[in-house]
Amino acid sequence: MAIGILEVELVKAKGLKGTDFLGKIDPYVIVKYKGQERESSVASGAGAGGSPVWNEKLRFKVEYPGVGDDYKLILKIMDKDTFSRDDYLGKATVYVKDLLELGVENGTAEFVPQKYNVVQTNLSYSGEIQIGLTFTVKAEDDNGEEEYGGWKQSYF
Repeated sequence: MAIGILEVELVKAKGLKGTDFLGKIDPYVIVKYKGQERESSVASGAGAGGSPVWNEKLRFKVEYPGVGDDYKLILKIMDKDTFSRDDYLGKATVYVKDLLELGVENGTAEFVPQKYNVVQTNLSYSGEIQIGLTFTVKAEDDNGEEEYGGWKQSYF
């Protein structure tokens, strides 16, 4: 089994449709991979609205092959609200099995930023999000510890 880091580069989105009657949306993204979850910053100001820009990277610890064969990255796009619960704008699903296989074979693999459809619960089109992906296999240290993005995990 190979262990490594999956880096998700959130670039931008366009065509997002808000649910607020007044005002523009302040979108952010919740990214889930298996049991892990990361949240982007909220796009606001000039980089907000229906075409937000994040230019942000989120990292996940990945095992390949891992438990189960569900190699899905789920991107849930939300609208930050101040006085009420945040609104759901849609989601995108990215399958990363091919990227992980290539990374295990070569030590690293990269998918340049590309667009993925954002869909509502009823599967209607709700814009698109652009992300890039990189998977890098991490080598084990001599002392039995592995390093993941600045922190170490012991096997003890």
